[in-house]
Amino acid sequence: MSAKNFVSSFALAGAVTTALATIASAGPLTKAEADAAVAAHKEKCFGVALKGQNDCAAGPGTTCQGTSTTDFQGNAWKFVQGGTCTSIVLPNGKQGSLKPI
Repeated sequence: MSAKNFVSSFALAGAVTTALATIASAGPLTKAEADAAVAAHKEKCFGVALKGQNDCAAGPGTTCQGTSTTDFQGNAWKFVQGGTCTSIVLPNGKQGSLKPI
């Protein structure tokens, strides 16, 4: 096997591993994860998650965690430190919201 083929095979294996890890972690939050966030005084903050980095509730056509399709999607939320959501200022001039935007 040449060095070029080895590097290509290695890159392909890495890409497949990353894809599988992403799919595995993109499920809904478990009750234990949600309870832990609440116990840590976190709150759901809508409109602050980057594309694919929401904790859940990403609207129609999505399943849950990691499925938001745009940055700062108004119906996708992320857990943030309690009491800070509405003070988060977004690049589009809006702020985080405790309710879907």
